[in-house]
Amino acid sequence: MKMSRRKLRESIFLLLFRIEFNTREELEEQAESFYLQVEGEEDRMYIRNKLTSILDDLTSIDEKIREICQGWRLSRLGKTELAILRLAVYEILYDEDIPTGVAINEAVEIAKIYCSEEAPRFINGVLAKLA
Repeated sequence: MKMSRRKLRESIFLLLFRIEFNTREELEEQAESFYLQVEGEEDRMYIRNKLTSILDDLTSIDEKIREICQGWRLSRLGKTELAILRLAVYEILYDEDIPTGVAINEAVEIAKIYCSEEAPRFINGVLAKLA
């Protein structure tokens, strides 16, 4: 059964979150076992390709987040919020298939599930500055 876009995005977020605790090589190993749990080959490839693209552009994505969050070091951001922002910034700047409004809305929805009460508002504000 094909995963919804939201489920795909959530899977990418969960893998991105792990980069804070692992080297890229370790993350890639963990991702391989994660992919085995994804049923469809198309979904598996979508997640793999998007994660790889985000990791390849991580330096410029983080730089963009630093620019927007003036006065905040990335280390001050919660790891969950940072993973959500990385995914959303990538979608806004590099993924032409995802409209900016959708990227922001989806980031806020993920924050509602995985973050504190204040996080969705914070993430919305940061991404609104970018947009």
